Amino acid sequence: MFVGIVAEYNPFHNGHAAQLAAARAAGADCIAVAMSAGAVQRGEVPILPESVRVRAALASGADLIAALPAPYACAGAEAFAAAGVRLLAALGCDTLAFGAETPDAARLTDAARLLLSEKINDELRKNLDAGQTFAAARAAAAEAVCPGMGALLREPNNILGVEYCKAILTQNAALTPLPLPRLGTGHGGTTGQHGAVAMASAGYLRTLPVADWAPFVPASAQELYRQAEQDGLLRSSVKFDAALLALLRTQTAADFAGVRSVNEGLEHRLAAAVRIAADREELYSLLKTKRYPHARLRRLALDAALHIPPDLPPVPYIQVLGAKKQALPRLKQAALPAGTALADLQRTGQAAEKIGSLHSKMVDFSALCRDKTRPMGLAFTTKPVVL
Repeated sequence: MFVGIVAEYNPFHNGHAAQLAAARAAGADCIAVAMSAGAVQRGEVPILPESVRVRAALASGADLIAALPAPYACAGAEAFAAAGVRLLAALGCDTLAFGAETPDAARLTDAARLLLSEKINDELRKNLDAGQTFAAARAAAAEAVCPGMGALLREPNNILGVEYCKAILTQNAALTPLPLPRLGTGHGGTTGQHGAVAMASAGYLRTLPVADWAPFVPASAQELYRQAEQDGLLRSSVKFDAALLALLRTQTAADFAGVRSVNEGLEHRLAAAVRIAADREELYSLLKTKRYPHARLRRLALDAALHIPPDLPPVPYIQVLGAKKQALPRLKQAALPAGTALADLQRTGQAAEKIGSLHSKMVDFSALCRDKTRPMGLAFTTKPVVL
């Protein structure tokens, strides 16, 4: 069984290690990960660079890690999931493992089919017109049409799991969903326990000093994190604020109008907020409305700063960030151009050139946001991790 996982590993922790172990226990003889690179879905810079997160995952059970290019990594759930599914299917994976509050593949697939049908459209429009967020409106519409489905669609991991199932259906991907229960702590929760192993969500860990991560991450990963902190590789919130606002302040509402996530006059709201905000949190607060959740506004700000266009091609290549030597032959059967050098992959077509350029721009932005500023061009010059 060739299992694929879509992940951020922001940072990699004991829950991620448990998921890899569960995939092994389910029969995986090789595990490939499509890992967010350059940006994460929260509309932020990853807390650690790709090379550190790759080494942590390979040391704890992953076999091959490919970049989920930044323009897809900071997209909404539907586009994020679609990109991950396409990448892993192209690698030749036959199974897609993911965490879920409802680890029932049939039920999650039924939810995906419901959302792909037109059955909920009238209810969805009515709820959106009433000012509900999209996620809340969709869950309520699903509940009205299919009682019991609304509760499933209100859980964060289920929501992403259903998007994976939707992507498998729409792409006709040869992937079998393998939902796994989330262990120890919920998404965005604090701490918990599974067996004798301490668990904490990545979101909670990001609020702590690196030294305090130790109980919640594998020992090999903690050593990598300690060294990364020493080398100045941790994300700096102060630098992130300054870099983001600097890019946004050079632009006008007209510049923002052609950016992904900007519609319904949001370009004017963004332009006004940028003139006042002193940091990211104030920017998000100024942008906040009942209709738009915080996560969307964070993505909107990053998209606007880096001019991410609304229409992106499907993932056009597979850039390998790291692998165990025995997994590398899998690349020979890949259905997309695959390799370790972004420059070579960009030469495979117009879509690859476009995505590679956008990805590189985000990696360069991320390099500005470290405790120790890193050079440009790391998307092209960072060597893959081979164990």
